[in-house]
Amino acid sequence: MKIVKKPELLAPAGSLSKLKIAITYGADAVYVGGEEFSLRVAAENFSVEEMKEGVAFAHERGKKVYLTANIIPHNEDIDKYEKFLKEYLSAGFDAIIVSDLGMFQMTREIAPDLEVHISTQANNVNYKSAETWHKLGAKRVILAREMSFAEIAEIRSRTSDDLELEAFVHGAMCISYSGRCLLSNYMTNRDSNQGACSHPCRWKYNLVEETRPGEYMPVFENERGTFIYNSKDLCMIEHIKELIESGLDSFKIEGRVKTEYYLATVVKAYRDAIDAYFEDPENFVTNPDWLSEIKKVSYRDYTTGFFFGKPGGTEQNYRSSSYIRDYELLGIVESYDPKTKLVTVIQKNRFFKGSEVEFLRPKGDFVKHKIEYIENEQGEEIEVANRPQEVARIRIDVPLERDSMMRGVRLK
Repeated sequence: MKIVKKPELLAPAGSLSKLKIAITYGADAVYVGGEEFSLRVAAENFSVEEMKEGVAFAHERGKKVYLTANIIPHNEDIDKYEKFLKEYLSAGFDAIIVSDLGMFQMTREIAPDLEVHISTQANNVNYKSAETWHKLGAKRVILAREMSFAEIAEIRSRTSDDLELEAFVHGAMCISYSGRCLLSNYMTNRDSNQGACSHPCRWKYNLVEETRPGEYMPVFENERGTFIYNSKDLCMIEHIKELIESGLDSFKIEGRVKTEYYLATVVKAYRDAIDAYFEDPENFVTNPDWLSEIKKVSYRDYTTGFFFGKPGGTEQNYRSSSYIRDYELLGIVESYDPKTKLVTVIQKNRFFKGSEVEFLRPKGDFVKHKIEYIENEQGEEIEVANRPQEVARIRIDVPLERDSMMRGVRLK
Protein backbone atom coordinates (compact mmCIF):
# COMPACT_ATOMS: atom_id res chain seq x y z
CA MET A 1 0.00 0.00 0.00
CA LYS A 2 1.29 3.48 -0.86
CA ILE A 3 2.39 5.42 2.22
CA VAL A 4 0.71 8.81 2.41
CA LYS A 5 1.51 11.78 4.60
CA LYS A 6 -1.03 12.89 7.16
CA PRO A 7 -2.53 16.13 5.85
CA GLU A 8 -2.81 19.32 7.83
CA LEU A 9 -6.30 20.30 8.98
CA LEU A 10 -6.52 24.06 8.47
CA ALA A 11 -9.34 26.01 10.09
CA PRO A 12 -10.57 29.61 9.83
CA ALA A 13 -10.23 31.96 12.80
CA GLY A 14 -12.05 35.27 12.56
CA SER A 15 -11.18 36.27 16.13
CA LEU A 16 -8.92 35.29 19.00
CA SER A 17 -11.63 33.24 20.71
CA LYS A 18 -12.34 31.38 17.46
CA LEU A 19 -8.63 30.65 17.03
CA LYS A 20 -8.56 29.01 20.45
CA ILE A 21 -11.71 27.00 19.75
CA ALA A 22 -10.41 25.76 16.38
CA ILE A 23 -7.15 24.55 17.91
CA THR A 24 -8.87 23.08 20.96
CA TYR A 25 -11.14 21.01 18.69
CA GLY A 26 -8.32 19.61 16.58
CA ALA A 27 -7.06 22.03 13.92
CA ASP A 28 -3.38 21.68 13.05
CA ALA A 29 -3.25 25.28 11.84
CA VAL A 30 -5.49 28.32 11.53
CA TYR A 31 -5.62 31.18 9.06
CA VAL A 32 -6.41 34.65 10.35
CA GLY A 33 -6.77 38.19 9.06
CA GLY A 34 -5.06 41.34 10.23
CA GLU A 35 -6.86 44.66 10.38
CA GLU A 36 -6.15 45.24 6.68
CA PHE A 37 -5.53 43.22 3.47
CA SER A 38 -7.82 40.31 4.36
CA LEU A 39 -10.74 39.14 2.22
CA ARG A 40 -13.08 38.98 5.22
CA VAL A 41 -13.72 42.47 6.54
CA ALA A 42 -16.87 41.09 8.22
CA ALA A 43 -14.66 39.00 10.50
CA GLU A 44 -13.45 40.63 13.72
CA ASN A 45 -9.84 40.08 12.60
CA PHE A 46 -6.71 40.55 14.69
CA SER A 47 -4.76 43.44 16.07
CA VAL A 48 -1.03 42.85 16.41
CA GLU A 49 -1.38 42.21 20.15
CA GLU A 50 -4.23 39.75 19.64
CA MET A 51 -2.20 37.95 17.01
CA LYS A 52 0.75 37.66 19.38
CA GLU A 53 -1.52 36.04 21.94
CA GLY A 54 -3.05 33.74 19.32
CA VAL A 55 0.34 32.70 17.95
CA ALA A 56 1.60 31.98 21.48
CA PHE A 57 -1.51 29.87 22.20
CA ALA A 58 -1.00 27.91 18.96
CA HIS A 59 2.75 27.41 19.29
CA GLU A 60 2.42 26.19 22.88
CA ARG A 61 0.31 23.35 21.46
CA GLY A 62 2.49 22.66 18.43
CA LYS A 63 0.08 24.34 15.99
CA LYS A 64 0.57 27.02 13.32
CA VAL A 65 -0.94 30.38 12.41
CA TYR A 66 -1.09 31.79 8.87
CA LEU A 67 -1.76 35.48 8.21
CA THR A 68 -4.10 36.17 5.29
CA ALA A 69 -3.32 39.19 3.07
CA ASN A 70 -4.98 38.03 -0.13
CA ILE A 71 -6.94 41.00 -1.42
CA ILE A 72 -6.53 42.02 -5.04
CA PRO A 73 -4.63 45.23 -4.27
CA HIS A 74 -4.83 48.64 -5.91
CA ASN A 75 -2.01 51.20 -5.88
CA GLU A 76 -2.97 52.64 -2.50
CA ASP A 77 -2.93 49.15 -1.00
CA ILE A 78 0.60 48.48 -2.21
CA ASP A 79 1.76 51.72 -0.62
CA LYS A 80 0.43 50.56 2.77
CA TYR A 81 1.51 46.92 2.62
CA GLU A 82 5.14 47.31 3.69
CA LYS A 83 4.16 49.02 6.95
CA PHE A 84 1.42 46.45 7.57
CA LEU A 85 3.71 43.47 7.06
CA LYS A 86 6.56 44.85 9.17
CA GLU A 87 4.13 45.60 11.99
CA TYR A 88 2.59 42.11 12.01
CA LEU A 89 5.89 40.25 11.65
CA SER A 90 6.48 40.86 15.34
CA ALA A 91 3.57 38.50 16.11
CA GLY A 92 5.62 35.52 14.93
CA PHE A 93 3.06 33.89 12.61
CA ASP A 94 4.22 30.93 10.51
CA ALA A 95 3.27 31.93 6.95
CA ILE A 96 1.47 34.61 4.97
CA ILE A 97 -1.18 34.02 2.29
CA VAL A 98 -1.12 36.38 -0.70
CA SER A 99 -2.68 36.39 -4.16
CA ASP A 100 -0.90 39.23 -5.94
CA LEU A 101 2.52 38.93 -7.59
CA GLY A 102 3.56 42.41 -6.48
CA MET A 103 2.69 41.72 -2.84
CA PHE A 104 4.43 38.37 -3.13
CA GLN A 105 7.65 40.05 -4.31
CA MET A 106 7.45 42.71 -1.60
CA THR A 107 7.02 39.98 1.02
CA ARG A 108 10.09 38.14 -0.25
CA GLU A 109 12.11 41.36 -0.04
CA ILE A 110 10.85 42.46 3.40
CA ALA A 111 10.83 39.00 5.04
CA PRO A 112 12.94 36.59 2.92
CA ASP A 113 12.68 33.80 5.50
CA LEU A 114 8.89 33.99 5.86
CA GLU A 115 6.93 31.12 4.31
CA VAL A 116 4.56 32.36 1.59
CA HIS A 117 1.38 30.59 0.49
CA ILE A 118 -0.41 31.54 -2.73
CA SER A 119 -4.12 32.18 -2.21
CA THR A 120 -6.96 30.50 -4.06
CA GLN A 121 -7.65 34.02 -5.37
CA ALA A 122 -4.64 33.56 -7.67
CA ASN A 123 -6.66 30.96 -9.62
CA ASN A 124 -4.09 28.19 -9.80
CA VAL A 125 -5.66 25.46 -11.93
CA ASN A 126 -2.64 23.95 -13.69
CA TYR A 127 0.74 22.46 -12.86
CA LYS A 128 2.72 25.11 -14.76
CA SER A 129 1.45 28.04 -12.71
CA ALA A 130 1.86 26.07 -9.47
CA GLU A 131 5.46 25.16 -10.31
CA THR A 132 6.22 28.73 -11.40
CA TRP A 133 5.07 30.10 -8.04
CA HIS A 134 7.28 27.49 -6.38
CA LYS A 135 10.31 28.53 -8.40
CA LEU A 136 9.69 32.13 -7.36
CA GLY A 137 9.84 31.05 -3.71
CA ALA A 138 6.31 30.05 -2.68
CA LYS A 139 6.11 27.18 -0.21
CA ARG A 140 2.46 26.34 -0.86
CA VAL A 141 -0.20 26.86 -3.52
CA ILE A 142 -3.86 26.91 -2.49
CA LEU A 143 -5.65 25.47 -5.49
CA ALA A 144 -8.74 27.05 -7.01
CA ARG A 145 -12.00 25.50 -5.86
CA GLU A 146 -12.77 24.56 -9.48
CA MET A 147 -10.42 21.55 -9.44
CA SER A 148 -11.26 17.85 -9.82
CA PHE A 149 -9.40 14.98 -8.19
CA ALA A 150 -7.98 14.08 -11.60
CA GLU A 151 -6.62 17.60 -12.11
CA ILE A 152 -5.17 17.69 -8.60
CA ALA A 153 -3.45 14.35 -9.21
CA GLU A 154 -1.83 15.68 -12.37
CA ILE A 155 -0.62 18.82 -10.63
CA ARG A 156 0.80 16.69 -7.82
CA SER A 157 2.61 14.38 -10.26
CA ARG A 158 4.09 17.25 -12.30
CA THR A 159 5.32 19.56 -9.54
CA SER A 160 8.15 19.35 -7.03
CA ASP A 161 7.57 17.17 -3.99
CA ASP A 162 8.48 20.03 -1.68
CA LEU A 163 5.72 22.26 -3.09
CA GLU A 164 2.74 21.93 -0.77
CA LEU A 165 -0.78 21.80 -2.20
CA GLU A 166 -3.81 22.96 -0.28
CA ALA A 167 -7.51 22.80 -1.18
CA PHE A 168 -10.82 23.81 0.35
CA VAL A 169 -12.78 20.77 1.53
CA HIS A 170 -15.67 22.38 3.39
CA GLY A 171 -17.69 25.58 3.41
CA ALA A 172 -19.35 28.18 1.21
CA MET A 173 -18.86 28.12 -2.56
CA CYS A 174 -18.77 31.18 -4.81
CA ILE A 175 -20.61 31.63 -8.11
CA SER A 176 -17.53 33.31 -9.56
CA TYR A 177 -14.19 31.73 -10.33
CA SER A 178 -12.44 31.33 -6.97
CA GLY A 179 -14.12 34.42 -5.59
CA ARG A 180 -13.21 36.86 -8.37
CA CYS A 181 -16.66 38.42 -8.36
CA LEU A 182 -17.77 41.83 -9.64
CA LEU A 183 -21.47 41.55 -8.78
CA SER A 184 -21.09 42.99 -5.28
CA ASN A 185 -19.00 45.91 -6.48
CA TYR A 186 -21.41 46.74 -9.29
CA MET A 187 -24.64 46.40 -7.31
CA THR A 188 -23.69 47.71 -3.85
CA ASN A 189 -20.30 49.40 -4.30
CA ARG A 190 -18.79 46.80 -1.96
CA ASP A 191 -15.75 45.16 -3.53
CA SER A 192 -15.59 41.40 -2.96
CA ASN A 193 -11.95 41.40 -4.05
CA GLN A 194 -11.22 43.84 -1.23
CA GLY A 195 -13.04 41.71 1.36
CA ALA A 196 -16.39 43.52 1.46
CA CYS A 197 -18.67 41.16 -0.51
CA SER A 198 -22.41 41.71 0.04
CA HIS A 199 -23.18 38.21 -1.34
CA PRO A 200 -25.56 39.16 -4.17
CA CYS A 201 -25.29 35.53 -5.35
CA ARG A 202 -27.66 34.66 -2.48
CA TRP A 203 -30.36 37.16 -3.51
CA LYS A 204 -33.63 36.40 -5.23
CA TYR A 205 -33.81 37.70 -8.80
CA ASN A 206 -36.58 38.72 -11.21
CA LEU A 207 -36.38 39.80 -14.83
CA VAL A 208 -37.31 43.31 -16.02
CA GLU A 209 -37.79 43.97 -19.75
CA GLU A 210 -36.31 47.29 -20.90
CA THR A 211 -39.53 48.79 -22.28
CA ARG A 212 -41.64 47.69 -19.28
CA PRO A 213 -39.94 49.17 -16.19
CA GLY A 214 -41.44 48.14 -12.88
CA GLU A 215 -42.95 44.96 -14.35
CA TYR A 216 -41.15 42.12 -12.60
CA MET A 217 -41.20 38.70 -14.21
CA PRO A 218 -40.10 35.62 -12.27
CA VAL A 219 -37.00 33.76 -13.41
CA PHE A 220 -37.46 30.00 -13.50
CA GLU A 221 -35.00 27.19 -14.07
CA ASN A 222 -37.03 24.03 -14.60
CA GLU A 223 -39.70 25.71 -12.47
CA ARG A 224 -37.69 25.08 -9.30
CA GLY A 225 -37.18 28.66 -8.23
CA THR A 226 -35.31 31.91 -8.77
CA PHE A 227 -32.11 31.77 -6.71
CA ILE A 228 -30.10 31.25 -9.87
CA TYR A 229 -26.63 31.99 -8.43
CA ASN A 230 -27.04 30.37 -5.01
CA SER A 231 -24.55 27.53 -4.56
CA LYS A 232 -24.82 24.75 -2.03
CA ASP A 233 -22.02 24.41 0.52
CA LEU A 234 -18.99 22.22 -0.10
CA CYS A 235 -18.71 19.14 2.11
CA MET A 236 -16.15 16.37 1.59
CA ILE A 237 -16.50 14.58 4.93
CA GLU A 238 -17.74 11.44 3.15
CA HIS A 239 -14.67 11.38 0.90
CA ILE A 240 -11.80 11.61 3.37
CA LYS A 241 -10.06 8.59 1.84
CA GLU A 242 -10.00 10.15 -1.65
CA LEU A 243 -8.80 13.47 -0.21
CA ILE A 244 -5.95 11.91 1.75
CA GLU A 245 -4.82 9.73 -1.14
CA SER A 246 -4.99 12.66 -3.60
CA GLY A 247 -1.66 14.00 -2.35
CA LEU A 248 -3.04 17.21 -0.85
CA ASP A 249 -0.95 18.53 2.02
CA SER A 250 -3.62 20.66 3.66
CA PHE A 251 -7.42 20.42 3.96
CA LYS A 252 -8.93 23.87 4.33
CA ILE A 253 -12.23 24.72 5.99
CA GLU A 254 -13.92 27.97 4.93
CA GLY A 255 -15.62 30.34 7.36
CA ARG A 256 -13.84 33.15 9.21
CA VAL A 257 -17.21 34.78 9.90
CA LYS A 258 -18.80 31.56 11.16
CA THR A 259 -19.56 31.00 14.85
CA GLU A 260 -17.46 29.26 17.48
CA TYR A 261 -20.04 26.47 17.53
CA TYR A 262 -19.75 25.99 13.77
CA LEU A 263 -15.97 25.81 14.04
CA ALA A 264 -15.98 23.34 16.91
CA THR A 265 -18.43 21.00 15.19
CA VAL A 266 -16.89 21.01 11.72
CA VAL A 267 -13.26 20.90 12.83
CA LYS A 268 -13.91 18.00 15.20
CA ALA A 269 -15.72 15.97 12.53
CA TYR A 270 -12.84 16.32 10.07
CA ARG A 271 -10.29 15.71 12.84
CA ASP A 272 -12.03 12.46 13.79
CA ALA A 273 -12.30 11.37 10.15
CA ILE A 274 -8.65 12.03 9.33
CA ASP A 275 -7.44 10.30 12.49
CA ALA A 276 -9.69 7.30 11.82
CA TYR A 277 -8.12 6.83 8.40
CA PHE A 278 -4.59 6.79 9.75
CA GLU A 279 -5.47 4.41 12.56
CA ASP A 280 -6.27 1.71 9.99
CA PRO A 281 -5.98 2.86 6.35
CA GLU A 282 -6.64 -0.54 4.78
CA ASN A 283 -9.92 -1.04 6.62
CA PHE A 284 -11.08 2.55 6.71
CA VAL A 285 -14.79 3.16 6.18
CA THR A 286 -16.70 6.41 6.41
CA ASN A 287 -18.61 6.86 9.63
CA PRO A 288 -22.08 8.28 8.89
CA ASP A 289 -21.98 10.04 12.25
CA TRP A 290 -19.46 12.54 10.84
CA LEU A 291 -21.97 13.86 8.32
CA SER A 292 -24.72 13.80 10.94
CA GLU A 293 -22.56 15.97 13.17
CA ILE A 294 -21.84 18.48 10.42
CA LYS A 295 -25.56 18.75 9.73
CA LYS A 296 -26.02 20.05 13.26
CA VAL A 297 -24.56 23.42 12.27
CA SER A 298 -26.13 26.09 10.08
CA TYR A 299 -25.60 25.13 6.41
CA ARG A 300 -27.05 25.36 2.88
CA ASP A 301 -27.36 21.72 1.78
CA TYR A 302 -24.14 20.05 0.72
CA THR A 303 -22.32 19.32 -2.51
CA THR A 304 -18.94 17.84 -3.48
CA GLY A 305 -18.28 20.83 -5.74
CA PHE A 306 -15.81 20.14 -8.58
CA PHE A 307 -13.92 17.22 -7.00
CA PHE A 308 -15.65 14.57 -9.09
CA GLY A 309 -15.97 16.66 -12.26
CA LYS A 310 -17.78 19.76 -13.39
CA PRO A 311 -21.06 20.36 -11.56
CA GLY A 312 -24.32 19.71 -13.32
CA GLY A 313 -27.68 21.13 -12.29
CA THR A 314 -27.82 19.89 -8.70
CA GLU A 315 -25.13 22.06 -7.10
CA GLN A 316 -27.31 25.19 -6.91
CA ASN A 317 -30.17 25.70 -4.50
CA TYR A 318 -32.92 27.24 -6.63
CA ARG A 319 -35.57 27.29 -3.93
CA SER A 320 -34.08 29.40 -1.16
CA SER A 321 -30.92 31.08 0.10
CA SER A 322 -31.85 30.37 3.72
CA TYR A 323 -29.69 28.25 5.98
CA ILE A 324 -30.79 24.93 7.40
CA ARG A 325 -30.68 25.27 11.20
CA ASP A 326 -31.91 22.23 13.08
CA TYR A 327 -29.73 22.70 16.17
CA GLU A 328 -28.53 25.75 18.05
CA LEU A 329 -25.84 26.51 20.58
CA LEU A 330 -27.27 26.82 24.08
CA GLY A 331 -24.11 27.44 26.06
CA ILE A 332 -20.36 27.02 26.33
CA VAL A 333 -18.83 25.14 29.27
CA GLU A 334 -16.59 27.24 31.51
CA SER A 335 -15.80 24.68 34.21
CA TYR A 336 -16.90 21.46 35.94
CA ASP A 337 -16.92 20.75 39.67
CA PRO A 338 -16.52 16.99 40.29
CA LYS A 339 -17.65 17.35 43.93
CA THR A 340 -21.00 18.98 43.24
CA LYS A 341 -21.24 17.58 39.69
CA LEU A 342 -22.24 21.04 38.50
CA VAL A 343 -21.10 22.27 35.10
CA THR A 344 -20.86 26.03 34.72
CA VAL A 345 -22.20 27.21 31.38
CA ILE A 346 -22.12 30.63 29.73
CA GLN A 347 -25.59 30.94 28.22
CA LYS A 348 -26.03 31.59 24.50
CA ASN A 349 -29.70 30.67 23.93
CA ARG A 350 -32.43 29.81 26.39
CA PHE A 351 -32.89 26.32 27.78
CA PHE A 352 -35.28 24.81 30.29
CA LYS A 353 -35.45 22.29 33.06
CA GLY A 354 -36.45 19.08 31.26
CA SER A 355 -34.63 20.02 28.02
CA GLU A 356 -32.85 17.26 26.10
CA VAL A 357 -29.40 18.55 25.23
CA GLU A 358 -26.05 17.35 23.87
CA PHE A 359 -22.56 18.33 24.94
CA LEU A 360 -20.03 18.41 22.11
CA ARG A 361 -16.57 17.80 23.59
CA PRO A 362 -13.13 18.54 22.12
CA LYS A 363 -12.29 14.84 22.37
CA GLY A 364 -14.54 11.80 22.44
CA ASP A 365 -18.20 11.33 21.60
CA PHE A 366 -20.82 13.91 22.46
CA VAL A 367 -22.83 13.39 25.64
CA LYS A 368 -26.63 13.33 25.72
CA HIS A 369 -28.27 14.74 28.83
CA LYS A 370 -31.72 15.62 30.15
CA ILE A 371 -31.51 18.73 32.30
CA GLU A 372 -33.06 18.03 35.71
CA TYR A 373 -31.46 20.81 37.72
CA ILE A 374 -30.45 24.39 36.84
CA GLU A 375 -29.23 27.13 39.13
CA ASN A 376 -28.25 30.72 38.47
CA GLU A 377 -24.96 32.37 39.40
CA GLN A 378 -26.27 33.08 42.90
CA GLY A 379 -26.97 29.37 43.46
CA GLU A 380 -30.75 29.70 43.24
CA GLU A 381 -32.63 26.92 41.46
CA ILE A 382 -34.38 28.14 38.29
CA GLU A 383 -36.74 26.61 35.73
CA VAL A 384 -35.36 28.39 32.66
CA ALA A 385 -32.03 29.97 31.72
CA ASN A 386 -32.87 32.78 29.32
CA ARG A 387 -30.25 35.49 29.79
CA PRO A 388 -27.50 35.25 27.14
CA GLN A 389 -23.92 35.70 28.42
CA GLU A 390 -24.95 35.05 32.02
CA VAL A 391 -23.86 32.03 34.05
CA ALA A 392 -25.99 28.95 34.71
CA ARG A 393 -25.04 25.69 36.38
CA ILE A 394 -26.41 22.29 35.42
CA ARG A 395 -26.02 19.05 37.34
CA ILE A 396 -24.55 16.24 35.23
CA ASP A 397 -22.59 13.11 36.18
CA VAL A 398 -20.19 13.27 33.22
CA PRO A 399 -17.09 15.49 33.70
CA LEU A 400 -17.00 18.07 30.92
CA GLU A 401 -13.97 19.96 29.62
CA ARG A 402 -13.80 23.73 29.32
CA ASP A 403 -15.08 24.90 25.89
CA SER A 404 -17.43 21.95 25.46
CA MET A 405 -20.50 23.12 23.54
CA MET A 406 -24.03 22.55 24.84
CA ARG A 407 -26.51 22.34 21.97
CA GLY A 408 -30.15 21.48 21.52
CA VAL A 409 -32.77 21.09 18.83
CA ARG A 410 -33.70 24.56 17.63
CA LEU A 411 -37.08 25.76 18.80
CA LYS A 412 -39.29 26.57 15.80
